[in-house]
Amino acid sequence: MPVKQMLIIGASDAGISAALRIRELAPEAEVTVMAKDAYPNFSICGLPFYLSGEVTDWRKLAHRTAKEITEQGIRLLLDHEATAVDPAAKQVSVRAGGDVRRIEYDKLLIATGAESIKPPIEGLDAPGVFFLRWMADSFAIKRFMDQKQPKRAVVIGGGYIGLEMADALTRRQIAVTLVEFAPEVLSTLDPDLGQLIRAELESGGVRVITGKAVQRISQNGSELRVHTDTGETEAADMVLTAAGARPAADLAQTAGIGTGAANAISVDRTMATQIPGIWAAGDCAQTWHRILERHVYLPLGTTAHKQGRVAGENMLGGSCEFQGSLGTQAVKVFDRVAARTGLKDKDAAEAGFDPLTVPLVTPDHKAYYPGANHLHIRITGDRSSGRLLGAQMVGHRTSEVSKRIDILAAALYHKMHVRELCNLDLSYTPPLSSPWDPVQAAAMTWCGSRGKQH
Repeated sequence: MPVKQMLIIGASDAGISAALRIRELAPEAEVTVMAKDAYPNFSICGLPFYLSGEVTDWRKLAHRTAKEITEQGIRLLLDHEATAVDPAAKQVSVRAGGDVRRIEYDKLLIATGAESIKPPIEGLDAPGVFFLRWMADSFAIKRFMDQKQPKRAVVIGGGYIGLEMADALTRRQIAVTLVEFAPEVLSTLDPDLGQLIRAELESGGVRVITGKAVQRISQNGSELRVHTDTGETEAADMVLTAAGARPAADLAQTAGIGTGAANAISVDRTMATQIPGIWAAGDCAQTWHRILERHVYLPLGTTAHKQGRVAGENMLGGSCEFQGSLGTQAVKVFDRVAARTGLKDKDAAEAGFDPLTVPLVTPDHKAYYPGANHLHIRITGDRSSGRLLGAQMVGHRTSEVSKRIDILAAALYHKMHVRELCNLDLSYTPPLSSPWDPVQAAAMTWCGSRGKQH
């Protein structure tokens, strides 16, 4: 049997995970990974920490070096941009430098990732205005900061990247104003938990403006001015726009592949598109939601790794299915961490559940041991069945917030009821927890509230 030519377009999380899985299962397979830039398998999530100076060398952001990837028997084509896919001929048109050629494949994976959303703001192309998505973006920002030494910055967007960059720029001794269109920052959490993150930003010196939209950015010499829809202006030396991401699905559309949730590439749970021999994975593709039991758009690095591995196995003829995402996320802002998993109350109600959300504020470990901090936990469950539907959490960076949300994510994966959290055999030592871990204390509080309403 001839050796199959496996072509992967995209060299970030999904693409490299797929390539490694193929090589693991079929060492004889010919695997080629094509990257639009020269930075394969870099941690895009680490870019704010490189720009803050906490990661001093950008090379350390590589999950694997190009040499380590090729040592796995994977052929890398760097600075190669795929421009079109011809599924009938099983060929991809590729631009490299000034040359255009066609590359043949037997099986194809599209893992082109996401692109920064460019909101309808006049002046986004002005010098000193930046987006942050790829390595080249971070180099441009770093070069600007080193050369221009900005003293003031405006960050547009109060989501994960916006919050991390507000933190990062503050660490660089830059005065930051953050502007968010929504009523509160971090809209993936309930507003009163978002207020805790807002307070942390403000305690770190960040000026926070919410409920206002940016309409345009004007320039006067080296000074930028950010104009809101209510007439205010904010002066800045640099502006970072962090208004979210959209799937990079244009290449797939050249092959006649349809789109689904949020215009992401339409795939089934095997990550296959409707075109035989073509799969898609990562931030360019839609994601199966484990609770909603339908496809949504949830661009996350953790999801991309899993989807890529599933796609790689199935490109070899497997029948593996992506088991679904819960939207589990965490973000650190100065000394606070916010995390969430599953559904919020509003999302659960829209999905047809009968949600009950109950908050709890509790010490993160035994109060008699020094250093205890308040942990804010919010459990959402189905009032009728008692099934766990989601959780949110905000606490100090030492409060094990991300690991505690992972307990709840594991429970959601297994469709546990809220009361079953109390049966988990969790670790305990006074400096780190309590005999009833805060997650279990929150579960008991939820059960008590549910009981009062029955």
